[in-house]
Amino acid sequence: QVQLVESGGGLVQAGGSLRLSCAASGRTFSSYAMGWFRQAPGKEREFVAGISRRGDYKNYADSVKGRSTISRDIAKNTVYLQMNSLKPEDTAVYYCAASYASGPPSVVTLYEYWGQGTQVTVSS
Repeated sequence: QVQLVESGGGLVQAGGSLRLSCAASGRTFSSYAMGWFRQAPGKEREFVAGISRRGDYKNYADSVKGRSTISRDIAKNTVYLQMNSLKPEDTAVYYCAASYASGPPSVVTLYEYWGQGTQVTVSS
């Protein structure tokens, strides 16, 4: 089992940047593929980015591709999401998640563990 705690959200102007962090507990962090998802009010939770167990494969939603970078530091049990050129439509609660599946998967139901989320608000 793993516990996830996100941080780094906040209020930023359009065009700005944020780096989200997700700290994982436990000694099996490298056993999980990790993903970032987001959920805006009234909308379903959607995939943002994912990274494989060893960090050698990454995938991104089209909406953030070229503007975001996911990375992981196995020694620190932490996964990051660097977001640049932020837009008002990026406003959402951002969640970190861990999956036993390789890939990493982009489907919500394939992730077993979730953090509580961190709010990102982008003003125009």
